[in-house]
Amino acid sequence: MRGGQGERPRLEHVAARAGVSRSTASRALGGGGYVSSRARRAVLAAADELGYSPNQAARSLVTRRTGAVALVLSEPEERVLDDPYFAAVIRAAFRELAAVGGQLLVMFVDSAGDVPNAVRFLDGGHVDGALVFAPHRADPLPGALGRTRLPVVFGGSPGSGSRGRDTVDFDNEAGARLAVDHLVERGRRRIATISGPADHAAGIARLAGWRAAVAAHRAGDAELVEEGDFTLAGGERAMRRLLDRRPDLDAVFAASDPTAAGALRALRAAGRRVPEDVAVVGFDDHPTLAPALSPPLTSVHQDPRDQVREMVAMLRRLRDGARIRARHRILPVSLVRRESA
Repeated sequence: MRGGQGERPRLEHVAARAGVSRSTASRALGGGGYVSSRARRAVLAAADELGYSPNQAARSLVTRRTGAVALVLSEPEERVLDDPYFAAVIRAAFRELAAVGGQLLVMFVDSAGDVPNAVRFLDGGHVDGALVFAPHRADPLPGALGRTRLPVVFGGSPGSGSRGRDTVDFDNEAGARLAVDHLVERGRRRIATISGPADHAAGIARLAGWRAAVAAHRAGDAELVEEGDFTLAGGERAMRRLLDRRPDLDAVFAASDPTAAGALRALRAAGRRVPEDVAVVGFDDHPTLAPALSPPLTSVHQDPRDQVREMVAMLRRLRDGARIRARHRILPVSLVRRESA
């Protein structure tokens, strides 16, 4: 039985069928308190029988929630779409939110000029919270978000204005040390690195880990660094510069898998065999890229799904007003050994 001939069932019909007031029916369907378990069961049964589906906009007026979460990527759009790490982040965010009945909204913040409009939208009640990747040190987005009422969790260490913010990151320094330790165990003693961008938090941490490990093992010149940009083309250019500087280098730690792919291309063009002449280790262990390279790439393993899962859980606790023990969560990494090293 419906609310009337050809009429869409309304909340009043559900309340009448369940034998409760309209306000009680609204609280029961919205998950609110002050409703007995008996009344809640009656309301849910009536809604199911009548085929009632609450209007999301009306529900939002009561619960002050939209059911949507923004994934904010503070990088140029073309960089994000070409980076396999961000592709994995987007997929993981969609799946994690879908698992808890949420919707995903993806936002690109291409430049500092986009920040005011992005913050205005995020603070305008359109989403319940934001998962933000803003890794560059001079990025104004984290500081601007700190002045809003929106629950925010950062993926990685954010840029300016980030003190006291809630973050989930990987142990980038430890990952770089694992890479160097492995190369030393394989007998390498002239270990170079292709770093990430100089203003990128993860790149800075990976470079620091490489420097510490090289110094501890006395495995080469701690200044044998060329800056990359986490891309294949950037890795290829940086590898050529390294070979020009130190033709006798016998290993390279690349700060990302695309960077390592570029390094492999440059080494092949220079007639260097991998790993016989030069061993190569990457960082990401991207599941479709690292094993498919020639030779397959030894890489520091981090799983974006683990990071996003922790970020979503932290955001939900923030949204619900729960206390969070660790505002800066560091996830472990490991090394996956393949033929390149």
